Amino acid sequence: MTTALTAAAESDAFDPIEMEVFSNRLLSITEEMGNTLIRSSFSSNIKERKDCSVALFDAAGRLVAQAAHVPVHLGSLSGGIDAVLRRYGVAGIRPGDAFLCNDAYLAGGTHAPDITVVSPIFYDGVPRFFAANIGHHTDVGGAVPGSTSHHLKTVWEEGIRLPAMRIVRQGELDLDLLEMIAHNTREPDNRMHDIRAQIATNDKGARLMLELLRQSGLDTVLSAIDGILRYTERRLRNRIAQLPEGSVSFTERMDDDGMGGEPVVIQANVQARDGQLHVDFTGTGKQARGAFNLPASALRASVYFAVKAMLDPELMPNNGLFQPITISAPEGTITNPVFPAAVGARVTTAQRVAGTVIGALGQLLPPGRGMASSNDVMPSMLFSGPLRDGKGTFVYLETLGGGAGGRARGDGMDGIQVNVTNTSNLPAEALEIEYPLLVDEYALVNDTGGAGKYRGGMGIARQIRSLHDQLACTIRCDAALFGAAGLDGGLTGGTSRLIQNPGHADEQRLPNKISGHPLPAGVSVRLETPGGGGYGAPADRALADIRQDLLGGKVSRAAAERDYGSEKVVRALQQEGACARERGSPSPAA
Repeated sequence: MTTALTAAAESDAFDPIEMEVFSNRLLSITEEMGNTLIRSSFSSNIKERKDCSVALFDAAGRLVAQAAHVPVHLGSLSGGIDAVLRRYGVAGIRPGDAFLCNDAYLAGGTHAPDITVVSPIFYDGVPRFFAANIGHHTDVGGAVPGSTSHHLKTVWEEGIRLPAMRIVRQGELDLDLLEMIAHNTREPDNRMHDIRAQIATNDKGARLMLELLRQSGLDTVLSAIDGILRYTERRLRNRIAQLPEGSVSFTERMDDDGMGGEPVVIQANVQARDGQLHVDFTGTGKQARGAFNLPASALRASVYFAVKAMLDPELMPNNGLFQPITISAPEGTITNPVFPAAVGARVTTAQRVAGTVIGALGQLLPPGRGMASSNDVMPSMLFSGPLRDGKGTFVYLETLGGGAGGRARGDGMDGIQVNVTNTSNLPAEALEIEYPLLVDEYALVNDTGGAGKYRGGMGIARQIRSLHDQLACTIRCDAALFGAAGLDGGLTGGTSRLIQNPGHADEQRLPNKISGHPLPAGVSVRLETPGGGGYGAPADRALADIRQDLLGGKVSRAAAERDYGSEKVVRALQQEGACARERGSPSPAA
């Protein structure tokens, strides 16, 4: 394999089999790093929800491989590498060092809770690669538990700001710095253990990368990586060259900027020409007064994800992906904020950015390649208060899925995280053991998927009850006003809503964005997330699909009659009745 890889790289004639094998060897290193971080972390947010990411970079700061974790984390990973190289330079880095950072303006981060740890990998006394990872820490101090709220106005309110800093010096952990960071948060033990786990994760990646270098040789590995990056770039340019030239636009609207007021427009203008794709956000709303501003690194990560997803989902995630794409956004807009604008809730905007790029690219692709809009938000629930034993406080964060958009080949997925987020739920059992909380319900919400030939995916309901009088919650979900757009005649997906004490005499509809909301014992909150848009005219939906939606509880009888017509619903149920008689089973009620 070694000889073939070297020849392929030097001649620029790619052997796809050898390249695939080598690429997967690199990805296997990042996957093992990810597994190490998840297994060794202390907090439930990383350990259970897998809110973390890992990657390998070369000595020049080029992305070599990224594991399939959370796409928006690419922003902080790349930004962290750039910050370390800019501050210390290759000459200022020593074997055994490790660095950490988080700040959006000082260190290319995307928001303060995402702490990036970067470690150099030395070979023959020279730094050849970097191992890097991100952990989302549920709290890094600041004005509110969780360090993120829609109503915060500046980054100074959002927790401790970390420029690129050396946390390990030639193998010696800086305990003073670690404790200073940890004790500026509401869960110091979690912070100290998780940062230690992040450092150890990079050490594991370094050992695996050194094994590859010793096995294959430095020249072979460097040549093969250069070849892979060139191949990735060429492959994406070929995909772009197949698009029709011209400029298309797609627009979505956020409910507000975090402080109420008018809806905020997110507009992507996409132009393909000569194998180059330019994505511009002129027409997007002004900088948010609240925390929905999107830092540059997160903007790039969101665009890269959308392009890869629409043009070549199997494309290798590395620096070659970035070269054919240029991105611009007017300064002072929500996609290019000016310091010290708050950025904590940036993923809501990142989801919209990805959704608009996906919508624009769908106009350039052949019929059948587009998809209706997905929920394009990041619903989150955060609870905080005293631990059960009274010794310290807890901060529990949950981000939820919603409906994916319908496609030309089938219905959208139900209850799924889309675009730039990709975390697991915290199982109810683990949540109830660890915190004074009770999960009343965790279910899909019927009638939230937009009707169409192919239905949009359903949203999720997550209802949690307090078991302690001193708890508070912060909940944030956009799309209370605007549902996901349908495509080719498909209907809009359902919107989101937040309810306190549903089903009780004191039931109350709450604003979709609340912060520090008191939650005494016995009080519950229920968040229903938005669904995806439908694809194709509802009149073209097959009777069998309507029947399955009704029998499965995904669509109510009233909604089906509204969207598909009462006559078609009756025919669908009559078909089921005939099938039931053939099986000897009771027929459903008509």
